[in-house]
Amino acid sequence: MQVRGLLLLLALILLAATAEAGKNKKEKGKKDDSECEDWRWGPCVPNSKDCGLGYREGTCKDESKKLKCKIPCNWKKKFGADCKYKFESWGGCSAQTGVKTRSGILKKALYNAQCEEIVYVTKPCSSKVKSKSKGQSPPLPS
Repeated sequence: MQVRGLLLLLALILLAATAEAGKNKKEKGKKDDSECEDWRWGPCVPNSKDCGLGYREGTCKDESKKLKCKIPCNWKKKFGADCKYKFESWGGCSAQTGVKTRSGILKKALYNAQCEEIVYVTKPCSSKVKSKSKGQSPPLPS
């Protein structure tokens, strides 16, 4: 009988400790104590150079905040890191200009960024001729 009572007491202690830990996680996870809902966010400003870690400033009425952000160093800087596009396949190579083109349609604008609906990108045509026989070995001499 005492063992059963001891186990019940132990279970209650564990339950109370778990409930208390859950409260602390909820309080810790709550980052925003502001009631303002109409935040306006600026662009991500890198700490140094033109990419890497940085911050963005936001304002709402008379409040202001800074959030950490990151601009990937291989990002298409022309579009901004807050504009995400869905790109189609590359078009054929233009013999006149020596470049190929593709377009991208805006998929998502983060932090209310001002993004173009459609963007066009170009890149030089490859001078290499790609062979279609990948994975095949050359015939052996007899």
